[in-house]
Amino acid sequence: MTTPRVALPQHGIAWETLKAELEDAATHDMDWRHGRLPAYIHYAGEDVLDVSKQAFMMYFSENGLGLQAFRSLATMEAEVVGMGLGLLHGDDAARGAMTTGGTESIFLAVKAARDYAAARRSITAKPRIVLAESAHPAFDKAAYFMGVETVRTPITTAFTADPQVMAEQINADTIMIVGSVPAYPHGVVDPLPALSGIALERGVWLHVDACVGGYLAPFAEKLGRPIPAWDFRLPGVSSISADLHKYGYTAKGASTLFFSCEEKFRHMGYSFDAWPRGQYFTHTLVGTRPGGAIAAAWAVMKFLGEDGYLDRTRRLLSLRQGIEDGVAKLGMHTLGRPELAIVAYGSHQHDIATVGAGLKARGWGIGFTRNPPGIQTMLNMTHEPVLKQYLQDVADSADAAPAAGSTKDLHAVY
Repeated sequence: MTTPRVALPQHGIAWETLKAELEDAATHDMDWRHGRLPAYIHYAGEDVLDVSKQAFMMYFSENGLGLQAFRSLATMEAEVVGMGLGLLHGDDAARGAMTTGGTESIFLAVKAARDYAAARRSITAKPRIVLAESAHPAFDKAAYFMGVETVRTPITTAFTADPQVMAEQINADTIMIVGSVPAYPHGVVDPLPALSGIALERGVWLHVDACVGGYLAPFAEKLGRPIPAWDFRLPGVSSISADLHKYGYTAKGASTLFFSCEEKFRHMGYSFDAWPRGQYFTHTLVGTRPGGAIAAAWAVMKFLGEDGYLDRTRRLLSLRQGIEDGVAKLGMHTLGRPELAIVAYGSHQHDIATVGAGLKARGWGIGFTRNPPGIQTMLNMTHEPVLKQYLQDVADSADAAPAAGSTKDLHAVY
């Protein structure tokens, strides 16, 4: 596609005109406020959104690169990290920092594991990461940039990582194994206790990708959901990534990366001083960070508190169960056993690609799984009031669909 050439205006344009153009441009976007998007948005209510916006704007110009200049941001980031470590059962030795998103958190976890391994032993070939085929592509992205090899292993019939198969792929050059809470395609939680045991036995770094579930699973557990231990309660866990701008409900972009101890945390950062300006150091991949994202994370976490997070989690889990029950009545089935707020469903009776096309024609954004074919959604509070309409549209789309397997290419439909 050719990039349009737009000339810079010779004279400035009035804000009222620009605002109208922005509002008009938004009319072409998916209607996320009415629950039409299956991803990208993590909405917890107008009150939370307002707090996040106001806090962000109060620190709009401040820069998270200059924490010595902006001590307020340093204090807020430390408190956000402290609250996160408390939720994830980090002890006094655990450390962490904020990043701008899950991909950056994963990138830095891979860097830390690579550098930690290099400091302790000899890597004879390419450093290797072993992960299930359901793990997030951000690990492969990080590996591509850092000269690391990824080995993806088959998942179980329950769509979870298979610890035994992963263990068979660990060799002397393995720097990391990965477990997900939950894995994005099907919303299932990997067997972290087993992966922790393997990490301890084989002496490898275990990273828990809780970018989706890090600020959701702790509250699901408090509500009595039987999620096996997955965080720093497990002695084999070295690092955890958890996105604040997902189910922490804070402004984009804000994530957290945590380490079990200071020694591993030290490998997250980057230091350089061989230039005229002197010492340069960041814990993050990026330099400049929006101070607003740090302030908004601090404000939203304080505003919601445990009660607020428990309330949203309770409602999300009920919403997910509503989808599971609703599609089951239509002869469809949930893929695996989702524990949190991602749900995927397929059908042995209906061509799922055609069902998805029917939903798209009715104004719904569609996420999908390819293996097996399914429709996937990451839920938030915008979906709560439209659950009944969504299930009705699923039913109508299924009624018009041919038998399962009639359409082979989901991408062509979506």
